[in-house]
Amino acid sequence: MADKLNINALAREVLAGERRALARAITLVESTRADHRTHASTLLASLGSAGEAAIRIGLSGTPGVGKSTFIEAFGLYLIEQGLRVAVLAVDPSSTRSGGSILGDKTRMDLLSRAPLAFIRPSPSQTELGGVARRTRESIQLCAAAGFDVVLIETVGVGQSETMVAEMTDIFTLLLAPAGGDELQGVKRGIMEVADLILVNKADGDLEAQAMRTVADYAGALRLLRKRSQDPEGFPRAMPVSALTGKGIAEAWQAMKTLFEARNAAGIIGSRRKDQALSAFRRTTNAALLDLLRKDPGIAAVWAGAEAEIIAGQQSPEAAMQQLIDAARRRLK
Repeated sequence: MADKLNINALAREVLAGERRALARAITLVESTRADHRTHASTLLASLGSAGEAAIRIGLSGTPGVGKSTFIEAFGLYLIEQGLRVAVLAVDPSSTRSGGSILGDKTRMDLLSRAPLAFIRPSPSQTELGGVARRTRESIQLCAAAGFDVVLIETVGVGQSETMVAEMTDIFTLLLAPAGGDELQGVKRGIMEVADLILVNKADGDLEAQAMRTVADYAGALRLLRKRSQDPEGFPRAMPVSALTGKGIAEAWQAMKTLFEARNAAGIIGSRRKDQALSAFRRTTNAALLDLLRKDPGIAAVWAGAEAEIIAGQQSPEAAMQQLIDAARRRLK
């Protein structure tokens, strides 16, 4: 992949829907090596606007709620409808070692073997919200490869699901049957970005409790301020069972209805432009910060400022101003 010819060949293979080529392309965009980043930019630019019709769905939820089980059942249902499904399953990375479990393929055994499916575990690289630094680019690659639906499963530890919403067309929150006390524990910010709340495990002894939970969340959603991008009836809460398949068809119909309504109103196109702008700002801020850290002169000032803060010799605000002044001198 070192030269332009190979990158062009890789782009053609991705556009042809070759899964091995897609895996290689995602590995390339996930790399932090400078030369790989250059090749990744060339690859993404060569894909143009391919894959604009793909529906991008973010899915989050607390650990143990059954996200992987639901995604497998949901993905298999979509495949039965003749759709191609890509899953970007973002695993937690250790803040100490940077390690990652990357076990989603083993938890989605049937889906991982389906010819119309593609599953890619990806370490979160400790970023807020568990969304890997290059997830947005991976979404673009999956869409360009002809996948009709791209699912992004997040870590689901309540960090910053708003980041997921900034990468997707529809954001779904998967929750377990719970009582009123548990409802209070769901952060208002997460509720405000959710388009659908799916209460999983609505089967067996938990079915009645799941239906009560749906009613509780539906009531909570009605109390939130109406969002301009929502058609009538959204956001909504619905029961599902990954075990029996109950409610999965209805959940997909709700997602399609929401996507089609937003698309017809021009909201999807406008939202994706806003998402691209947000991604530009985030990546630019990160790149500039990295550039500053690598400058020997500024790095020395940075290290000194941190040492003085730890020693109690300088306030964080004063240290920040010292760093800014050093950066300005370097720019002159």
